[in-house]
Amino acid sequence: MAATGAATGDLLAGSAKTQAPKLEVVKVLAPVGSGHSICDTTSGTSAEDHLQQAIEQLQQYFAGERKQFSLTLAPSGSPFQQQVWQALCAIPFAHSCSYGAIANHLDNPKAVRAVGAANGRNPIAIVVPCHRVIGANGSLTGYAGGLNRKLWLLQHEMQCAGR
Repeated sequence: MAATGAATGDLLAGSAKTQAPKLEVVKVLAPVGSGHSICDTTSGTSAEDHLQQAIEQLQQYFAGERKQFSLTLAPSGSPFQQQVWQALCAIPFAHSCSYGAIANHLDNPKAVRAVGAANGRNPIAIVVPCHRVIGANGSLTGYAGGLNRKLWLLQHEMQCAGR
């Protein structure tokens, strides 16, 4: 999958600098009685330890000290959604790509809208970087957290990368 920094750079070049969004953990969801776990606790690591790792890594990301997350993840979704979310994780820090590029990467070039739908259902935003997906023409497109936050995240990454 070809990631581009150029489209993001052009998009953000004239943008006003924005303040970091205020973030806090508001809720942690875990399926009850489903037989599925959101954390791999078989390694002896508790769910609380996983949550603490996530908090620390997010703090590092926002401080500009982390470019890639190393968390045990098990988001629930269809096989196609899982493929899209894996592709999102392959987009390098401070780069972007289009929905079409992801569809092509998945050898399914007609699945552009399905890729967009799967991107929108990403349950682990930022860690699974759905904010790095932009329109084919380089424009910002939907983001569950709002386009202002998507823009801020893209600018933050570019600033941290010195671009």
